[in-house]
Amino acid sequence: MTRKTRTIAPFTRSVAARRSMIIAALLAGSATFGWAASATEDGETVIKAHGISTFGDLKYPEGFPHLDYVNPDAPVGGTMSTWGFGSFDSLTPYILKGQPAPLSSIFFESLMTGTADEPSSLYGLLAESIEYPENRQWAIFNLRPEARFSDGTPVTADDVVFSFNVLIEKGRPIYKTTFSDFENVEAIGPLRVKFTFRDGANTRELPLAAAGLPVFSKAYYADRDFAESTIDPPVGSGRYTLESVAPGQTVVYRRRDDYWGKDLNINVGRENFEFIRIEMFADYTSAFEAFKGGAYHYREEYFSKLWATAYDFPAITKGWVVRATLPDGRPSGTQGFWFNIRRDKLKDPRIREALGMMFNFEWSNKTLFYGLYDRTDSFWENSHMQAEGLPSAGELALLEPLREHLPESVFTETAWSPHVSKPDQLDRSAVRKAGKLLDAAGWTIQDGKRVNVNGELLRITILNDSPSFERIINPWVENLKKLGVEADMRMVDSAQEEELRKVFDYDIVTARFVMSLTPGIELRSIFSSESAETDDSSNLSGIANPAIDALIAHVEAAPDRNSLDTAVRALDRSLRAMHIWVPQWYKGSHNVAYFDMYDHPEPLPPYALGENDFWWYDAEKAAKLKDDGAI
Repeated sequence: MTRKTRTIAPFTRSVAARRSMIIAALLAGSATFGWAASATEDGETVIKAHGISTFGDLKYPEGFPHLDYVNPDAPVGGTMSTWGFGSFDSLTPYILKGQPAPLSSIFFESLMTGTADEPSSLYGLLAESIEYPENRQWAIFNLRPEARFSDGTPVTADDVVFSFNVLIEKGRPIYKTTFSDFENVEAIGPLRVKFTFRDGANTRELPLAAAGLPVFSKAYYADRDFAESTIDPPVGSGRYTLESVAPGQTVVYRRRDDYWGKDLNINVGRENFEFIRIEMFADYTSAFEAFKGGAYHYREEYFSKLWATAYDFPAITKGWVVRATLPDGRPSGTQGFWFNIRRDKLKDPRIREALGMMFNFEWSNKTLFYGLYDRTDSFWENSHMQAEGLPSAGELALLEPLREHLPESVFTETAWSPHVSKPDQLDRSAVRKAGKLLDAAGWTIQDGKRVNVNGELLRITILNDSPSFERIINPWVENLKKLGVEADMRMVDSAQEEELRKVFDYDIVTARFVMSLTPGIELRSIFSSESAETDDSSNLSGIANPAIDALIAHVEAAPDRNSLDTAVRALDRSLRAMHIWVPQWYKGSHNVAYFDMYDHPEPLPPYALGENDFWWYDAEKAAKLKDDGAI
């Protein structure tokens, strides 16, 4: 079972679009790939290009006809009908108020966007080109003169400046962290906007953050409060607009016939559905029953029990529904139970390690998951960036200056992995080891309960909004009680859980992050000291450690891929040693089922499934399903 994914950086349309800056080595071969280098009056070399890449060459030259993995002749039409978890009451995903509808960022576009076949490149979208010096201290974006909002007004540099300022002033608090190294944003022409970055900042990632800025219409918000949630369809420049909405139940997006960018090479073969319809459900099981009955037509299955035992319903046996396991080339997801170490009772890492030992993955996988999963141990699981063994010489060069802020085990032991339990619900050896850790941390047994020197009980509450997760959490609660911990599960609805997360009102919460193949500035939101006390940040654990901050800075400043990988491994190793989470499980693939009227490219690109992006609707197959009574 995969937990609903927590958004890290909701700026751009593709997971690969979260990457940043081209380095000076890209100047070689610039004529082939449409780059131009010029010099300013002070001799500074300035690069002008249609795209940027963190490391290495851009795959696609200027003027490329379409992305390699799309079907340029994909038919346009039909409805992608899928499902969402929980509820919503807003179409504004960039503010603190309200619960945004799934895909509600679809109305807006960014200056540049990424692809699903490159891990670290961006290409022009609203901007036709980018200019920047070799030191990446600033970036200028040249907007396309044809770019238009859905009300027909042009997208201008003033709109970009407004978008930056309004996110800082009224957007989610985490934007102040994301943009903390931005010194100035200014319109230097009607279609030219310049971002200047703070002296001394690690600037490799900053042009990416600028390129990923969602662009809003300044005129539209002249008489509207950006900070107030609403279900009114906003004015944006994106391909889709709102067709209909029933708050908390259904949202339908419609493809615009008058979309300004329909002929752009980056858009060919993409966003092919006439409508995208999302039905909301309170739990996974009821959503599955609705899928069986044809209430919606595409489903990614996150519930292992259902995937293993329940996909034998009539629509499957009649061949109406395709059941497939499709590859996923991304890191497999940082999914786990996250400790809130802002709370005094969870500050000691020995306590957190002991509590984590009581979650028996081996029993859960055998009994609940039908052996479908592997245990996660790394924040970059299933990738080459995962720390292994003892630290390398390159890692030690980064870690040694930070030794005073790190556990000694980072230097003396192999990278931490969770305790391997016997496949019985309660592993007595785990209880003994965990008990010794709690004793050492000052929580001893009195009358069968763990208490501290003040006689206070060790009480732990696990927050949960999914009925499907009860069967996973309840055995952990029972094991914790055997350890003497006063443990329970707090069941809330999805809206309550989201509000509690925003203000970090929990002991333990479950979440999943899909980590980037080229990590960078987004790590601040999950692990930095600055984000630890920023409401609605992704720093669920509340970790605030100068060594972690320094390692994030090393990741952001890495000059090449090898340096980046080394810095990420050092960060991974350090985080794992701090026991800020109980890692859950992973499967490096997508389990999907859909009524046989959708098609996708073969092969799929490595870094995105793309069901709402580059899949398409087959009208002939759909007609046959209708004739057969399937839909």
